[in-house]
Amino acid sequence: MSATEQKSRCPWCLGFPEYVSYHDTEWGVPVYDDRIHFEFLVLESAQAGLSWATILKKRAGYRRAFADFDYQVVAEFPESYVQELLQDSGIIRNVLKIRAAITNAQRFMEIQKEFGSFSNYIWGFVGGKPIQNSLRTMGEALATTPESDRLAKDLKKRGFKFLGSTTIYAHMQATGLVNDHLVDCFRYSQVKT
Repeated sequence: MSATEQKSRCPWCLGFPEYVSYHDTEWGVPVYDDRIHFEFLVLESAQAGLSWATILKKRAGYRRAFADFDYQVVAEFPESYVQELLQDSGIIRNVLKIRAAITNAQRFMEIQKEFGSFSNYIWGFVGGKPIQNSLRTMGEALATTPESDRLAKDLKKRGFKFLGSTTIYAHMQATGLVNDHLVDCFRYSQVKT
């Protein structure tokens, strides 16, 4: 048995090697970089109705198609490029999700102007530090929280699309605003602040 297999992990990540790598290196690590926040907002809004595994497998395609998640470039995507993206098998070819990414890039920059950065804005919803949960089983994990409800409501009010409370809670988990690794997962204490 390899060292990788011997480590205790959150069971949701055990489907394929890229999933394990994502869990072991990214998921739950506090993010303060706006570009990374934008990447996860695009990917999570694309996930609506699909599995995260599907999106993770298309992540490289999204990086290429969405200008390496440069929100300033994405905000200016013309309709002709939207039509190109609808033919791109490297991403989810849903016109509403593609247009939502463009709209969200525009709203993202408005938040940056108002708060100095998107990071400042989003971390304000958790008091500036990660919420530390102590989950013992996947059954204890929540799909939404009062914080994700408030954040999703505020984003919707600001004009964001395809980002409800469940999607926003997934964003909070992925970007370390909340530590939802199981307590017996080796990453729980590594990302705990």
